[in-house]
Amino acid sequence: MNIDSIQNGVVIDHIQAGQGMRLYHLLKLDQTELSVAIIRNVVSHKMGKKDIIKIDADIPVNLDVIAYVDPGATVNIIRNGALVEKRQMELPLTLTDVLVCKNPRCITSTEQELHHIFKLTDRENKVYRCLYCETKAGG
Repeated sequence: MNIDSIQNGVVIDHIQAGQGMRLYHLLKLDQTELSVAIIRNVVSHKMGKKDIIKIDADIPVNLDVIAYVDPGATVNIIRNGALVEKRQMELPLTLTDVLVCKNPRCITSTEQELHHIFKLTDRENKVYRCLYCETKAGG
């Protein structure tokens, strides 16, 4: 398989195998006309297998979404064919409009203009809870 290198864009690397499509949808890349390559189950010496997403456009990506899906992922910014920045992910303390509260009695269910905000309550187990009703987010 041959995937061309990109001149200007974003490469999300070291994604846990099987999480690439989830990340693709959460980043709303399926709603763009951008050239995007999703490479699944790539052999990795460090991880065994991994997924990679290459975006052939210099666009901002939601780092909180990437860190939520896989805090071990890395984000590489490519400009003029060269790596200019490499970011390591870390679980965000809050997630805004990434998750939706499952509680039908939550204020976010009736107030549609309200942002869906989740706070990290347990870093070790990657648990987020709704800011308004404390309902645990489903992963």
